[in-house]
Amino acid sequence: MTESSPLPPAATISAGAPPAAAVDRTAAVSPAPAPERLVSLDALRGFDMFWIVGAEGLVAALAHLGGSGPAHFAMTQLEHAPWQGFTFYDLIFPLFLFIVGVSIVLSMEKARREKGLAGVWPRIVKRSLLLFVLGIIYSGGVRDGWDQVRWLNVLQRIGIVYGITALLYCALRPRALLMVASAILVGYWALLTFVPIKDINLERTQIAALEKQTGLTARELYDRTTTTVRGGYEDGKNLAHHLDFEWLPGRKYDGLYDPEGIVSTIPSVATCLLGVFVGFFLRRQDLTPARKAKGLALVGVGLCLAGLLWGVQFPIVKRIWTSSFVLYAGGWSCLSLAAFYQIIEVWQVRRWAIPFIWLGMNPIAIYLVRKFMDFDALAARLVGGPIKDGLGAFGPLLVTLVGLALSLVFVWYLHRRRIFLRL
Repeated sequence: MTESSPLPPAATISAGAPPAAAVDRTAAVSPAPAPERLVSLDALRGFDMFWIVGAEGLVAALAHLGGSGPAHFAMTQLEHAPWQGFTFYDLIFPLFLFIVGVSIVLSMEKARREKGLAGVWPRIVKRSLLLFVLGIIYSGGVRDGWDQVRWLNVLQRIGIVYGITALLYCALRPRALLMVASAILVGYWALLTFVPIKDINLERTQIAALEKQTGLTARELYDRTTTTVRGGYEDGKNLAHHLDFEWLPGRKYDGLYDPEGIVSTIPSVATCLLGVFVGFFLRRQDLTPARKAKGLALVGVGLCLAGLLWGVQFPIVKRIWTSSFVLYAGGWSCLSLAAFYQIIEVWQVRRWAIPFIWLGMNPIAIYLVRKFMDFDALAARLVGGPIKDGLGAFGPLLVTLVGLALSLVFVWYLHRRRIFLRL
């Protein structure tokens, strides 16, 4: 998994519980309760995880077999867009945040109604902090010194976004939440469009060329730049990246700035709020499941069109999470949920989704286990060497399939034993 791929939030125990909202205050591992479940949401969460735990390698192995078929096209979609644009891989992280938003509504309504904000905010804050700390540990912790700590990464962003969104959900009515989401999207556009920045590009290759040419460090070059520009949306030359360079300590994924940086976390809250609005819609009792699926699809198409239109002026860029990206990714998230909801809740066709449900019910467990236990390396021990070589071009495919199978067996075992990891 790449550094900028989405990570699972805190473990969920039901389709209606947000990953971070499933944190138990007493136990690390415990049996799950038996609330009503939105199975399609579990399955979609698991589908998202599926691309993290091995599906990417499976597509690569199929492409390795040769030919110019669907697998080769799929490989082009399993890389992030270099800057502007959108690929399937760019959807994985925002889809997860979207699911978190849906889950907040489905799991927290009773607690919000009975306890109010004062009764639930300590648990929300605790869960957010736990996710943040877990993200630091996942990224290497303090192993290489304080200056090499990755303070903002995917898990940290999920913790921050979950905490802010859950608190907003508990404190505000839907109309006020809509105003907040709109203000975030427009305000972020205004920040990147009108706030002046120094006329210097911090992108790796460009700053390296300047350092070689002048003999100065990036910091010296930045400090000596006195001219300013506005409306920068270029890689390395925009407000988000410049503020990361100035204010974000520790190790940054892109050298001088980070794709999960400070300012770009703001619009990701709007992504989660889109999920909250969908949660409100799914909670309605006056609509049939078929009408809900249709409504999700229509909203998805509308958001995609809105994102494309805004993208003409404010480009769709995942690495700074532009407002147009929020709308476009939100549209595809709605369409994805509509498809899963139609098949699983309306048509009641569920058997195909069972492996996804296993993954979706234990995302934090499988993610952490794959970090500290390399299933692919274990698969190579089992079917690598002479077995792999004896199969020729099919050898890498076998190793990948075994690694993926080990991941699925692990989550199947947890599901069968009703073990659901909680923070």
